[in-house]
Amino acid sequence: MAISQTNLAWATLLEIGATEPGRRGRRLHDRLARALRTAIRDGRLAEGAAVPPSRALAEELGCSRWVVTEAYGQLIAEGYLAARTGSATRVAWSPDPDTAPPRPARPVPAPPPIRYDLAPGLPDLRAFPRRRWADAVRAVTGSAVHYDLGLPDPAGHPGLRTTVAQYLRRSRGADAHAAAVSVCAGVTDGLVRTCRALRAEGIADLAVEHPGWGRLRDAATSVGLRLHPVPVDHDGLSVDALARTPARAVVVGAAHQFPTGTVLSPARRARLVRWAREVDGYVIEDDYDAEFRYDHHPVAVMQGMDPSRVFLLGSVSKTLSPALGLGWLVAPAAMNPALRAANPVAAAPPVLDQLALATFIDRGWYDAHLRAARRRFRARRDLLVRTLGAQLPEARVAGTAAGLHILLHLPDGTDTPGAVRTAAAAGLRVADLDDYRVQDAADRALVLGYGNISDTEIPTAVALLREALAARTPGV
Repeated sequence: MAISQTNLAWATLLEIGATEPGRRGRRLHDRLARALRTAIRDGRLAEGAAVPPSRALAEELGCSRWVVTEAYGQLIAEGYLAARTGSATRVAWSPDPDTAPPRPARPVPAPPPIRYDLAPGLPDLRAFPRRRWADAVRAVTGSAVHYDLGLPDPAGHPGLRTTVAQYLRRSRGADAHAAAVSVCAGVTDGLVRTCRALRAEGIADLAVEHPGWGRLRDAATSVGLRLHPVPVDHDGLSVDALARTPARAVVVGAAHQFPTGTVLSPARRARLVRWAREVDGYVIEDDYDAEFRYDHHPVAVMQGMDPSRVFLLGSVSKTLSPALGLGWLVAPAAMNPALRAANPVAAAPPVLDQLALATFIDRGWYDAHLRAARRRFRARRDLLVRTLGAQLPEARVAGTAAGLHILLHLPDGTDTPGAVRTAAAAGLRVADLDDYRVQDAADRALVLGYGNISDTEIPTAVALLREALAARTPGV
């Protein structure tokens, strides 16, 4: 008799398989013994547990009783089961606790859902240009020639490298050419590649802004570089403090420092380039969201001041979406051989995605998207600042001129980490400035992003923030 595959308990648990056509019942007892043995070894049948009577299990499996008694007899001989006259046959073996599969962990209560997102790091995902991007993907899928679909160039497709170089020259004031551009998965990927090249060239010390984005620090340390935090003031990175470190390379957000929002002053820019020449080193410019400047025209990149000493990193993570995984690295010409040699297995993003971005830029859709985004983010920033001023007059707002986040300086004594937790419990995500520091500081501040929240949600989000801060501020 064939074994039913719809039995609920033993047939499903033991997974003894179907009987082979023309060989009804043959070797079935071996398969049943193997299934029982596995169930005992992995702990599904615990020591001391009674197995079903042979007649009952035979009926459940739709086989002869002989099959079950033969399987039981084999396992008794092996010591997995024990039979006593007048008593049920029971499991006599238990797995070694050091090798047994872990028991399922007790379910951990899920954190409360986040309804309002004021954390930095994301653009307006609701406004992703789905139709235009789909048009670009459709266009390149139909027009890509056969050799575009072969093994990709690790430096990126020549079409996108040319387009990126042209875009950076006209919109960011860069001194960029296609040969110097490498397509990468984003700023972090570009920094890892750069750090590998620097280390291969004998540079082991890297300066980073303090406070700063933690993922960039992690990227540098993953390559084995020693980090030296350098303070940031109202004019940006302190070049005097940088000069006191052994670093010969520095990562800097010249156009819009994260998270303070400061812009590197013209005097500091010139001094930083001179420093790189004096120490025979390099500046790594993180141009992560410089397209969004609201009170003035965007500030040109430092790379144009000395392309032989400045690496330029950029991506579409803050302008379109981090899910695209598309970015670029513009390297000094003399460093390109070292860059390629230090990253022999580096892979560029998928070619069709690269061609889609090139098409998206070449057809003017990227510029149109950025113009609309700047208008939208300027209005949203103004709304957020007004709402904070009305509901939290004791706090001070800074860093509003550009980007997708602001700083909210809080009264002395505020339990900022506690306020962040209280806000999260209420469904509001915010970030503590201390999360971006490598050492404690006296001032208390939150980093509030306004990219991934709608205008209509801002009043409610700020009200929740006010309640969270009131619960964590002495005397309130």
